[in-house]
Amino acid sequence: MAGDTGDPPEQSPLTDLLARVQQAGQHRESVSLGAILDHVGRRSFAPFLLVAGLITLAPLVGDIPGVPTLMAILVVLSSVQLLMNRQHIWLPAWLLERRVSRERFAKATHWMERPARWADRLLKRRLVQLTRPPAHLPIALTCLLIALAMPPMEVVPFTANGAGLALTLFALALLANDGLLALLGYVLTGGTLALVILNLI
Repeated sequence: MAGDTGDPPEQSPLTDLLARVQQAGQHRESVSLGAILDHVGRRSFAPFLLVAGLITLAPLVGDIPGVPTLMAILVVLSSVQLLMNRQHIWLPAWLLERRVSRERFAKATHWMERPARWADRLLKRRLVQLTRPPAHLPIALTCLLIALAMPPMEVVPFTANGAGLALTLFALALLANDGLLALLGYVLTGGTLALVILNLI
């Protein structure tokens, strides 16, 4: 179900998911968003968030002009469908066909391996009332707000990185039932949006 946040992982949720992401498009010259989502699963909200967050954070990929906006569209569509209690998350073909070169993708995912291992060591089941339904709904609303603010972030230095990190924190919070990460995601969202507003007024 789209609203299903998944069972708590036994170990290494980020490392395991990154390994699945790296399998996408192995035998092609470019990697599509659809291929990435096929490897992480399309039935729950957290993997969508995590893919959007990691791609926005990743060097060589997240720095490509337009990528934060594309990830914002991904988050908007998945967040709205979660809030509507859709059974399956639908994405348009033109978005799923967006591609990045295999070489650039491989370098970016390799760079994320060490941070992923470090993050997995910090994950714990705690404050689960902040991640279990219906607490996933305010998370979805917050992620929707982040996504709507991401296009102008492309012209405000470092704010897109803050948005990517916030999305990643919320995704890991849902995957690991770690409410502390959800709290950190809310704080980071507030700080990032404040920085965007201050730079645009």
